[in-house]
Amino acid sequence: MPPPAAAAPATTPAAPTVGLSRQRLWRALTEPLLRQNPVTLQILGICSALAVTTSLAAALTMSAALTAVVVMAAGIISVIRRHIPPSIRNIVQIVIIASLVVVIDQVIRAYLPDLSRRLSVFVSLIATNCIVMGRTESFARRNPPLPAMADALGNGLGYSIVLILIGTVRELFGAGTLMGRPILVSVDAGGWYEPLGLMLLPPSAFFLLGFLVWAVRSRWPEQAEPPDFVPPDVAEGRP
Repeated sequence: MPPPAAAAPATTPAAPTVGLSRQRLWRALTEPLLRQNPVTLQILGICSALAVTTSLAAALTMSAALTAVVVMAAGIISVIRRHIPPSIRNIVQIVIIASLVVVIDQVIRAYLPDLSRRLSVFVSLIATNCIVMGRTESFARRNPPLPAMADALGNGLGYSIVLILIGTVRELFGAGTLMGRPILVSVDAGGWYEPLGLMLLPPSAFFLLGFLVWAVRSRWPEQAEPPDFVPPDVAEGRP
């Protein structure tokens, strides 16, 4: 009588793994939007955030350009991460990022020449943007392509949210327009609104960004850095 056939080994369901993977992707995509925003929490990329937000159109263009560069760079670097010698990894990353920036810059010049002139050198400076360099070095180089691109997209969108908010406020109150269309009719055009010229000057961007950082850190106090110096507890009026 033949021996009974051995029972087939039980297979572990893949659902938990898939669920964890989806949760990881979702967390990588959504955390940088507010809680881990690269601008309000890490204070990265503020040069362009302050310089190109005089209008909503310029802010949208800069946001799309940086997001496209950081997502594509993260995907490429993640794919070839096992083939990059550690000694030259920064050089390889800079070459990849700079090549993508050149392509994006040429596309903007071809299809949006007016915005290209207004953005000046700031599109080219995406190659040295701390957000792009930081995400490729700290995350994309250590993770598979899909999580790396999700993280890059989240950071790009987080950066975009800040630029769009500041650009909207500055153009609306500085010129009374949005995307070049009149919203608050100025006195010169027969309306009631007197544009605030300060909103179109660089100091207003500092004020708005500071207010935004304060608002975010008031909502999530754990984002605030501990004080560098704690004064001693000395009773006043002691003889």
